[in-house]
Amino acid sequence: MSETDPTTGHLWDDALDMAALRALAHPLRVELMNELSDFGPATASTLAERLGESSGSTSYHLRQLARHGIIVEDTERNSGRERWWKMAPGGVTIGSPETLASPAGREANELVSHAWHQNNERRLSSFLRRGIETFGMEWMEASTLSTAHLELTREQLVEFGREYYALQTRLKEKWAADGEAEPGDRKRVQVQFNAFPLVEQEDR
Repeated sequence: MSETDPTTGHLWDDALDMAALRALAHPLRVELMNELSDFGPATASTLAERLGESSGSTSYHLRQLARHGIIVEDTERNSGRERWWKMAPGGVTIGSPETLASPAGREANELVSHAWHQNNERRLSSFLRRGIETFGMEWMEASTLSTAHLELTREQLVEFGREYYALQTRLKEKWAADGEAEPGDRKRVQVQFNAFPLVEQEDR
C-alpha cells in the first residue's frame, strides 16, 4: 500500500517500520502528508490555513513526520524564519510484514490506509463535480477513470505492482529528459488508476 511511488524493485523494501508507522497514524499527520503529496511543498502556516488548524499544531506535527523521514525540509525554498516542507524522495509505503505481524501494527496500517482512501475519494469527487468547468474539455478527455478485473496468481499480482511502479519511474525519467513544460501547461495529476488533474490546485 503506497501513497506515492516507491523507487525500489520490491514494494516493501522501503516500507515504514513500526515506529514511523505509529508516528504517521494520526489523523492530522496523514492530512498534512496528503497535502504535501498532492500539492507539493508548503509551510506550516499555509497548511494550517488549508486545514483549519493553528500553525503551532501543524508545525509540531510536521516535525514529528520529519523525525521519521516521511517528510523533509525543502531547503531551496526556506527563507528567513519560514520553513518549507516536502515529501521525502520515494514516497511512503506501508504494510510491511513487520507491521502486519501485530494487532497494533495492523490497526495503524488500517487507519492510514483508510485516510488515504478517503482523501483519494475526495479528490476524485471534486474532479467529477468541477473538472469540466475548472479545466475545460481537453483536460477532461486527457484524463482516465479506469477499473479492470483480472484473474491473477499471487506472483502475477506482485509482478503487476512492480511493472506499474516501473512504468511510472520510466515515464518520469523520460519526461524529465524531454525538458520542463511551460508552467501554464502543467497540472498536478493524481493517479489511482484513475488519472486526473486535481481540482483543488486551482483553489490554492
